[in-house]
This record gives sequence, C-alpha cells and structure tokens, in this order.
Amino acid sequence: MFSLSLGEGAHLGPLEIWHAEEFADHMDRAREHIRPWVGPAFVTDDVEGARATLKRYAERQAGDGARLYGIWRAGLLVGGVMFTDFQAAFGSCEIGCWLEPSAEGHGLITRACGALLDWAFTSRGLHRAEWHCRADNDRSSAVAERLGMTLEGVRRQAWPYGGVRYDKQLWALLAPEWRGLGQ
Repeated sequence: MFSLSLGEGAHLGPLEIWHAEEFADHMDRAREHIRPWVGPAFVTDDVEGARATLKRYAERQAGDGARLYGIWRAGLLVGGVMFTDFQAAFGSCEIGCWLEPSAEGHGLITRACGALLDWAFTSRGLHRAEWHCRADNDRSSAVAERLGMTLEGVRRQAWPYGGVRYDKQLWALLAPEWRGLGQ
C-alpha cells in the first residue's frame, strides 16, 4: 500500500501477515546474525513462526500499539524497523530494528528509524521515543547517536542471552529535540 523510499534502491513498507514466506526466507539469511541482539520471540525458524510473529504485530497495531515495517532492497526483504512499544496515551514509544549482513553499512536503518520518529513526533504527537540495546552492540548504539538520542543509562545485566547476562543501554529522544535527519 504505502512505500517510502530510503534511497539506493531501498524502500520501507508495512510488513504484514501475507509476507510470512518472504519473512521466513529473510530470517533464514539473518537469523544467526540478529539472534544475539533481538528478543527471542522475534527470531523465527519457519513459515508458521514467521506468520505468528507478523500476526502478533498486526494485532497490536490494530489496537494502536506496536507496528512492524520491512526494508526491501532491490526487491528483497533485508531487514526492518518497528515500534516494539507504542503508547499514544502516554505519549511514548520504543523503536527497534534488525538487518541482515548483506544490507549493512548503507544507512538504511538510520533513515528508516528517522521516518518512524518523524511520524511518531509530528503526526501522532508523541513526546518520547526510546531505544534499547545491548551495551556491547556498537552498531545499534551508533544508530541511536545518529538519530540524536541521549544515553540515559545502563541497566546492569538486564539482557539474558546464551546463559550470560549483558548490560542494556537505554537511549531516548524527546519531541522538542527532534529536528529530523539532515536538518
């Protein structure tokens, strides 16, 4: 339905239930790369798991909650961005992202997250956007910085993965601080 150009032959669009097979194929390419950095419920192993993840986000969006968007490059789903939490009544949201290795280094995540922030602040009137990431995820922290976010703190050992507990960073941006990318 809608498609937003991200440049370099890439675009952002809704990632919906009917994309389940495409999402499962993408997860086959991305799974091991993203597994340490995203929640375990997001990393699916088959088409049914992909469909369940997409359905979960569709149901949450229908309730004006979380939303999920794909990033396609040259017609191939290579990653995406999402509102992992969206609470209009509280004026706050959390955004997140993932990307397969072949699409890294092109600024796709920064531009896509910028589009989400712009919509949240200017169209929906939210006041606060958060970004949570493992403290050792330098690429994710760099995106938060490029978006103009402030590191507000570190939650010690708050991210369990593979039998180890990692520190989790909390970044945030307030609506009055948002100037959009390139401004």
